[in-house]
Amino acid sequence: QRRPAAGLIVHSDRGSQYASREHQQLLARHGLRASMSGKGNCWDNAVMERFFLNLKMERVWQRDYANHAEAAADICDYIVGFYNSRRLHSSLGYLPPNVYERHMAERAPI
Repeated sequence: QRRPAAGLIVHSDRGSQYASREHQQLLARHGLRASMSGKGNCWDNAVMERFFLNLKMERVWQRDYANHAEAAADICDYIVGFYNSRRLHSSLGYLPPNVYERHMAERAPI
């Protein structure tokens, strides 16, 4: 939705859907760079690995989706309506990501 500038790093786990040619081509078309943890090493990308675990534990495993569209809408609602705007993150000083991002944008550049 934000239409980020080319070069934005897109973090994901090593799922086959993210390693697929189609996904890599989608990123390339938009000038985005992929970031994945090393094979068998979740610590390379620990923050995103934790995000996906939280998503599954806090939302996906709590639901029984009727179809893909319902799952996509619910997951989007979780990310936009809860995870980014209300869920507190210890790695961000116990702020939600949107608040942390706003605070960082107000700071003078290094």
